[in-house]
Amino acid sequence: MQVQWRLLIACGGLAFWAQSAAGLQLTTEEYPPFNMRELKSGAEVLSGVSVDKVRELMRRAQQSYQINLYPWTRAYQLALVHDDSCVFSTTRTPEREALFKWVGPLVQNNWTVFARADDKRRPHKFEDLKPYVMGGYQTDAVGEYLKLQGLQVDLAASDSDNLRKLLSKRFDYWATGELAGHWLIKSHQLQGKIVPLFNFRHTSMYLACNIKMPQDKITQWNAILREMERDGTVEAIEKKYR
Repeated sequence: MQVQWRLLIACGGLAFWAQSAAGLQLTTEEYPPFNMRELKSGAEVLSGVSVDKVRELMRRAQQSYQINLYPWTRAYQLALVHDDSCVFSTTRTPEREALFKWVGPLVQNNWTVFARADDKRRPHKFEDLKPYVMGGYQTDAVGEYLKLQGLQVDLAASDSDNLRKLLSKRFDYWATGELAGHWLIKSHQLQGKIVPLFNFRHTSMYLACNIKMPQDKITQWNAILREMERDGTVEAIEKKYR
């Protein structure tokens, strides 16, 4: 099996897509610890809980593929319009259900509200958030959910932008995935300045494939993922990132 993958940032993405060789195109975003860029031995590599699981899944399926890293909105839209494509890690919501064919779940993901540590206000449940402006980011399931629930949402281009916006009081609270939030806080050395308040929803994230993806592939990939759970591979991958 020949496997190719490249990290693509913003402007080069669409040109690469048009020129890429035939094969499965997998798109993702920078969303640690699930999908992220890291420097190893001086080279930039793509890693994370979901990335490692998808790579092993495709290896067992003997499926050639490329993994392309984009801002989330682009990664999501490319998978919507290209037949030979999937996007991860994608939260499976009722609004998205009919838009994709689903492989997973890859990972579990609690949604969490974060606050400035010096903010004396302390909402304790989701209903307490109604008077406030929430921070989210574009095309993300958390922000979409907040808007559907009638909350005011300030959407950033990427989730990492919300750290600065929260600390500068551009909005009141930040809502994001629990593990991703803690990872971003740690990576920006903001421990003690931004703190979690409470979890408000439990969700699962998937490999979301274009609706025209052959169903036999979807069935095969789901079966392989179940096999990876049974033989301990999934647990071993998750343990690496705890």
